[in-house]
Amino acid sequence: MSKKTAPTDQKPDTIIVHAGRHPDAFHGFVNPPVVHASTVLFPDTAHMAPGAQKYNYARRGNPTTDALEEALTALEGASGAKLATSGLNAVAIACLSCLKAGDHFLVADTVYGPTRHFCDTVLPRYGVEVEYYLPDLAGGIRSLFRPNTAAIYTEAPGSLTFEMQDIPAITAAAKEIGAFVLMDNTWATPLFFKPIAHGVDLSIQAGTKYIVGHSDVTIGTIAASERALPGLTELHGTMGVHIAPDDVYLALRGLRTMSVRLERHYRSTLAVIDWLMAQPQVAAIRYPALRQDPGHALWARDFSGASGLFAFDFAPDVTRAQASAFLDGLSLFGLGYSWGGFESLAIPVKLAGIRSAGTPLPGGESIRLNIGLEDPEDLIADLSRGFAAMAG
Repeated sequence: MSKKTAPTDQKPDTIIVHAGRHPDAFHGFVNPPVVHASTVLFPDTAHMAPGAQKYNYARRGNPTTDALEEALTALEGASGAKLATSGLNAVAIACLSCLKAGDHFLVADTVYGPTRHFCDTVLPRYGVEVEYYLPDLAGGIRSLFRPNTAAIYTEAPGSLTFEMQDIPAITAAAKEIGAFVLMDNTWATPLFFKPIAHGVDLSIQAGTKYIVGHSDVTIGTIAASERALPGLTELHGTMGVHIAPDDVYLALRGLRTMSVRLERHYRSTLAVIDWLMAQPQVAAIRYPALRQDPGHALWARDFSGASGLFAFDFAPDVTRAQASAFLDGLSLFGLGYSWGGFESLAIPVKLAGIRSAGTPLPGGESIRLNIGLEDPEDLIADLSRGFAAMAG
């Protein structure tokens, strides 16, 4: 075993610095090489036999992709990991790796919008029946099980609504019928929540966000439990999924500082939220790390931290035009649909109509904020300008 292979008892901060690095294999260089290649040569015909040589074609991996997959496997506490071209691509690959025609698929009603679109438009074409469930069902999800229920999709907290889910209760129920559990864990990352340790089979991240952290690469990651890894590996290889080596390298570089960036994101987010709570135009803040948040008890029980993404609801009398004026009055907060990068971002949110299972969501105006690495005092001053523009 290489001296740079991370032992299982190392802390997450140590793992993200050391996992996936093998200087002894690359002339002592700290970082793995960025391998630009397609063709791999064999020394003789014997080595062309399956499994006789570590690499046979670049689509099936190279030292650069291996380094990131190894690091993610260690950080996630998984049996293996695969890379995808984006977070949505990771969602699609994970779903397809454990579903087949005739299966029943339970999906949390608060999932990322493009995930819902994939479930609504692609999966039915291949004979998969999708049913949405309320995120607070916990072990009550058993009431929705059918003989053909094959998988359950979770996301905690949920996109836009930031509702929490009882992941251990859901995985315990799923185990009773042998269903796979998938989880989008982009918000918390494996630093703050480890899905595999809580019974999840496929842990998905939009690595574009906190792994990369610099708004310059789109990449997705999927970490798998022992029983989910064969299906993931087979589908991933069969579909010919391959990520450009420069993108993989940038993700590796971002990974090494993810912990210290998340600490800053979290600290600044709390400062901004503390200020927002005192503003009369703000009716509620959606962030499970807050004591008054409906999902706080689950967050406090299962999670060790929170990231820099949250939403707030305006008071009921705030109009759409006023909410737009607020956004247009910002200068440090960019208007952009991504998050997790070094820069702060804001988007308008409309919760009404996004849920199809159970109680509808309120129809007022909301804003989602990504708190970046700027000084929180400057961000607060920028938000003040937004509120001034809204009043004008």
